[in-house]
Amino acid sequence: MEKLWGGRFEGKSEPWIESFGASISIDQKMAQEDITGSIAHVKMLGKTGILTAEEVSEILRGLKQLEMKLQSGKVTFSEQNEDIHLNIEKLLHDEIGPLAGKMHTARSRNDQVATDMHLYLKNKVHEIIQEIKRFKQILLTQAEENITTIMPGYTHLQHAQPISFAHHLLAYHAMLTRDVERFFENLNRIDKSPLGACALAGTTFPIDPKYTAALLGLKDIYHNSLDAVSDRDFIVEFLSNSALIMMHLSRLAEEMILWTSHEFQFITLSDAYTTGSSIMPQKKNPDMAELIRGKTGRVYGNLVSLLTTLKALPLAYNKDMQEDKEGMFDTAETVLSCLKIFSSMAKEMKVNHETMIQATQKDFSNATELADYLAKKGIPFRSAHEMVGKLVLSCVKRGIYLQDVTLAEYQTLSPLITADVYQALRSETAVLKRSSYGGTGFRQIEEMIVLLKKKES
Repeated sequence: MEKLWGGRFEGKSEPWIESFGASISIDQKMAQEDITGSIAHVKMLGKTGILTAEEVSEILRGLKQLEMKLQSGKVTFSEQNEDIHLNIEKLLHDEIGPLAGKMHTARSRNDQVATDMHLYLKNKVHEIIQEIKRFKQILLTQAEENITTIMPGYTHLQHAQPISFAHHLLAYHAMLTRDVERFFENLNRIDKSPLGACALAGTTFPIDPKYTAALLGLKDIYHNSLDAVSDRDFIVEFLSNSALIMMHLSRLAEEMILWTSHEFQFITLSDAYTTGSSIMPQKKNPDMAELIRGKTGRVYGNLVSLLTTLKALPLAYNKDMQEDKEGMFDTAETVLSCLKIFSSMAKEMKVNHETMIQATQKDFSNATELADYLAKKGIPFRSAHEMVGKLVLSCVKRGIYLQDVTLAEYQTLSPLITADVYQALRSETAVLKRSSYGGTGFRQIEEMIVLLKKKES
């Protein structure tokens, strides 16, 4: 089979060399985008008089036929035609004959592939944003149902202070809000059309790039043809944003893995998101959460891979850039699948309220409450901190907790301490009194949920 670009060549490559250079196994994912871009390009060629109305009509008829075949799964791609662009052109040639060659007037595969990626990524980012919003809503619902559910708050994975479980969930809701904001900002760079840049220098034909961009639903065009065909910043930005959201999902996945363990038992996951062991009959493994945690690494890898590919490339297009797509496809699909799994898993998880609050009863997470209690009695906080620290050490040695210390012993610590200290040491009191803005106090959380619902309605 003769190559569509083969006029300058006398020799032929070996099939295994052609296979190494071909990208159709990867970029066929952009078949619809390639057809969409070609339809817009041909319409522009007609509007500007570069092609006749009859030529435009026939080419568009052929492209529409191809589109219907593609959507019904009746299109077969060939590795001999290298990539999605030459495959579509060859298939169009089979539909309408040599006239198909005029479709490529005033266009290069360089601006064509860039356009395909802009169109593909715009659609995927909108899908991702919708999935994040769905997950945020599930977290918000779970938070609303668990405002008064008390759990240990942690630093260094050690019990720190009692907090509301809702407060913990809303921290992830805040992270996801930033993720949405980043993806929306990314759309500003994605929503641009490179068509018209051709190979790198523009064209002698009287094209109308703004018209093409409008037909494609892209808000802007590139203003430098070299930049248009060599820019992959919008993909790097997408991969970076994806790495961030996967990091957020991985952190929550890690916590859920801990919370389902025998040592914690804070939550129970639905059987649908867990698996058993081939040898240990008692096991219920949080595999879906573990997979999400594991898939974070591949998304990081895709980001580093593209950055490394681009780091020393001279302008404009280089064959290295054929490697820009697989990681983009993989990341988009990975992020979407992880969000869908996580949303359903979080929606169906059972919260073990009693286990959570009991975990704050036999610990020293109320030590700060005692220090604050003393500070409010007029003792300098630093002095109160030292006094409580020594008392905690004493309790540890005796195997008791602060709420087990007698009032008489407390009053040897300071005569300012009265019986109300035991109320101050309660987990419920500790959470309830954290009423500063953004804190874990029940009223603060209720107000925050109302605000978040209003923002997202």
